[in-house]
Amino acid sequence: MELGTYAENTWCPGCGNFGIMNAVTRAVKILSERGVGADRLMMSAGIGCHGKIFDYLRISGFYSIHGRSIATVEGMKVANPDLKVMTFVGDGDAYGEGLAHVLFAAKRNADITVVVHDNKVYGLTTGQFTPTSKKGFKGGSTPEGSVEDPLNPLAVILETGATFVARSYSGKIAHLADMVVKAVEHEGFSLVEVLQPCVTYNDTYRLYNEQVKILEETPDTLEKAISTARIQNPLYIGVFYQVEKPVYHKELYGGGNPVRDSLRREERINRMRNLLPI
Repeated sequence: MELGTYAENTWCPGCGNFGIMNAVTRAVKILSERGVGADRLMMSAGIGCHGKIFDYLRISGFYSIHGRSIATVEGMKVANPDLKVMTFVGDGDAYGEGLAHVLFAAKRNADITVVVHDNKVYGLTTGQFTPTSKKGFKGGSTPEGSVEDPLNPLAVILETGATFVARSYSGKIAHLADMVVKAVEHEGFSLVEVLQPCVTYNDTYRLYNEQVKILEETPDTLEKAISTARIQNPLYIGVFYQVEKPVYHKELYGGGNPVRDSLRREERINRMRNLLPI
């Protein structure tokens, strides 16, 4: 399966996005071998350095706008529940302007996969702080240092009702690929947060190489999952929480599918003729 495209790659040399793209490429090939082929997989992306992955992966879909790609893939899933849909978002993109979309998708257990490129900086617009930037972060919008404490997105999303929450690191490609496969195969809202260094504006390679630690097992309760998500050192990666709950499109349609069950044009016209006076 060839997933590359003709697009010129403009990420900075050493960017963590390369690791994410390599891991996703590996995950897509694994999913194809397990029956989720290119005909069933769709994607979208927000706006930011992360969003360029849409140009570099040969997967069907379309770009969204800043903070709105969650709604885009929710629409894809509701339109055709047979699809497996995934979106790539940034920490500023999804946890800033798009946070409400993330929370409500998790609340309703929409069967979508969200991959968060969390570099804790607005890299595309030259280094402003984001909702996950550490307090004191110095960037284009906070030259004296941010006075805000960072958001803990995993704790928030777990509280909202997400049924699959995981974290990985762009420097551990095999681990990240495994997390993406597990997320896509899970029926329900899945979020994979990726610790991703930005070599230009927030180079965290040394920090993550020292502090990242793989979870030995998935926490067996929501409370344990939230407690684990709050730990800052070590930075645990792995599946934080997974539970089965009814998914949104099945609650909405039962076993229906608007694409499969839609009437042919002639049948729609005949029904209209029976309803409307001539």
